[in-house]
This record gives sequence, structure tokens and C-alpha cells, in this order.
Amino acid sequence: MSTAASASAAPRKPITLHRLREMHAQGEKIAMVTAYDATFARLVDEAGVDSILVGDSLGMIVQGQSSTVPVTLDEMVYHTRCVVRGNRSAWVVGDLPFGSYQENREQALRSSVALMQAGAHMVKLEGGGWTAETVRFLTERGIPVCAHLGLTPQSVHALGGYRIQGRDEAGSQTLRKHARELADAGAAMMVLELMPSAVARDVQADNPGVMTIGIGAGQGTAGQVLVLHDMLHVTRGKLPRFVRNFMAEGGSVEDAVRRYVAAVKDGAFPDEAVHAY
Repeated sequence: MSTAASASAAPRKPITLHRLREMHAQGEKIAMVTAYDATFARLVDEAGVDSILVGDSLGMIVQGQSSTVPVTLDEMVYHTRCVVRGNRSAWVVGDLPFGSYQENREQALRSSVALMQAGAHMVKLEGGGWTAETVRFLTERGIPVCAHLGLTPQSVHALGGYRIQGRDEAGSQTLRKHARELADAGAAMMVLELMPSAVARDVQADNPGVMTIGIGAGQGTAGQVLVLHDMLHVTRGKLPRFVRNFMAEGGSVEDAVRRYVAAVKDGAFPDEAVHAY
């Protein structure tokens, strides 16, 4: 085997929080996808994704639920363990499901410990305002936290459906305020979902040290995330505007994931004219 072949076959070094921050500081985009099992975790890791989100979207994708609300902490722990067994180097983010952190900070800590002990490197929770205190409580105790603003699927019933957030001045200012509070509380990463590109850009500009990860939030974020089954065009029914079918060009599933990573890295995805609001 040639030296070049050996180098390409060599496993990459584990992606750490320090490495992600270096990438962000250097302007390199972060490519994240969801995974819920060992097989897909191994595949997307080998395809070069920087981070795997074990999302509570598994409620809809794997379980056939109509929302993420029914997903339990035990189920998230189970799927996190599965993903961690398949993963070799990607940064793993575990979702705190509905009802596992809203009661108080202590409940959030217990739930986070369960996910971390299952192998997650970071936990994610939804919402702003009251969550800042929880984020501070967790980060002070050594638990890396990813926040989540904009469309927060666990609150879909309160939001009146899957609607774009922050379209008016009051809404955009609230999002920016919540983002600053979460950043001040120690959130290292922040998913920005279904919001106008201009608002997402403002959030990133307001908080340059935070790695914002967009999904339906335009190009101005530090990285992108998609549900794996959506980008592979496996999900049935109408898909959101922000999804691109990376299987359309043919080849294997791994080829499609590699195309996604390359498109995120070089800025080809998302296309503001096609995938943004």
C-alpha cells in the first residue's frame, strides 16, 4: 500500500471541543448530521462529519411519532449508546428530551449525567430565557452545552406549528437577547433553526465565540446540521425548504454524506436563494 493510501485510510484524530473552536476561529465551517444507531454513526463519521447529533428527532424518524414530545430520556440514552459504539472520532451531541430538564436545574443535571455517561460529549437543550440559568448550572459543573433557538420542536404546540421564528422586529430582538444570555451562561454551541438568515447572522455576530449551527437559518452560521434521513431523501412526505437531497447525484450513502460535508465546508450549502428564509 502506498504512503498516500495509508494516510487516507488512517483514522482521523477525535474531534474535541477545542478542535471545533479552532475550526470556528479559522473560519472553517462545521458539518453536523443526525444519527441514531451504530451503523449510520460509523458511516457518517468515516464520511468526515465533524459532529453527530443524537437528536430527539428520532421520535419522528425512527419511532413514527408526530412530534418529538413523546421521546423519553431512557430512549435518548439508549440511542446515544448505540451511536457512540459506532462512532470513532466525531463530536457527539445528545439531545435532552422534553420533560427531562424543565423542572429544575437538578433535574437537568441528572438527565445530562445520564447522557454523558452514555457517551455524549455535549448535551443540547431547547429554548431561551429561563434556560440560561440551567446552562450556567451545567457548564459550571463541567458539562458542555449546546443551546437551541428559533423553532424549538419540543414547543411545537405552543408555537402553533412548525413556523419560521423571528420574522418581525420584536421576535428577532428576543432571539438575539436570548442568544446573548445563553452565550454569557457558557453555551459553547447553539443550533439556530428556521429563522431569517439576517437574524442568524446577527446572532453569530453578537456572539463571535459561540459556534452557531444552522438548520434553515442561511449561510451566516458557523456550521450546518441536517437530519440524515432528510438529506438522503429517505423521509416520506414534503420536506422543508432548507433540505437538499444529497442522493440526487447518485452513488452510495457515504458518497452523499461526503458531498454534504464538502458543500458545507465550501459554502455551497445552504444556497441562500433556495434553502434560506
